[in-house]
Amino acid sequence: MDNTKSKDFLRELNMEYPATKACLERIPENLFEYKPHEKSMNMGYLALLVAEIPLWIKHMVTDGEIDFATFKHAEPKTNKELVDHFEENMAAATSALENATDDALQGDFTLKANGQVLYTSKKIIDIGVSINHLVHHRGQLTVYMRINDIPVPSIYGPSADDKNFTVPK
Repeated sequence: MDNTKSKDFLRELNMEYPATKACLERIPENLFEYKPHEKSMNMGYLALLVAEIPLWIKHMVTDGEIDFATFKHAEPKTNKELVDHFEENMAAATSALENATDDALQGDFTLKANGQVLYTSKKIIDIGVSINHLVHHRGQLTVYMRINDIPVPSIYGPSADDKNFTVPK
């Protein structure tokens, strides 16, 4: 059973884990509704999106599809609920990737809206895209944090707020 690529994805996801968790841990409930602009999503939804992307990966690997109509978003009311949700989703993604073969990752992933196919691609492509999506939205979240004077953690090196950078293992 060859699972070189799934292990590569798992390694990459785990490299993003500490900084992602550190960001999510700093989002206060009183700012869940904050929006920097009328066209922006609110901070609570953005943080939820970051916390749920690992769950997308789990569904890609194990189910081969996500339908926006049936995908149930969590509704965290507290920071602890948000972080706990992220931890659960990371555990699910980790388990799925640990048990995936590279052959299985060559299978199709389909994104749907109320049963209608929006697109289909190979799982091996969309898992990488989803990790990039997580990084993108985490970066967006750090901008919201900076605007609200929430200390931004070290991510790929020291930040203005966190000089104690260590390389994730």
